Amino acid sequence: MLVRLTLCLSLLATLPAVAGSPIAEVLCAPRAEMVQRLTVQYGSRLAGMGMRNVEMVMEVWTDPRGDWTLVQSYTDGTSCILAMGEAWEMLPLPDPA
Repeated sequence: MLVRLTLCLSLLATLPAVAGSPIAEVLCAPRAEMVQRLTVQYGSRLAGMGMRNVEMVMEVWTDPRGDWTLVQSYTDGTSCILAMGEAWEMLPLPDPA
């Protein structure tokens, strides 16, 4: 969790929070920079993703320690951290009925 806090603080130092956001802690960066920081600096990998609408994709990034980061990526090339936490656990997919 400390690693994720460091990520947020490093992004905060270089990038402003989204103005008018209902979540004051939302941090945004160009997608390439976000992916680089998550993968190279923090050892995270993309664990899952899904379309929110035609302009947004939700992504869950996890690392070997169990920390997770929820990222929303936009068609304009911007990605924003919406939430983060710890103790991520992958569950088996249910058998199709």
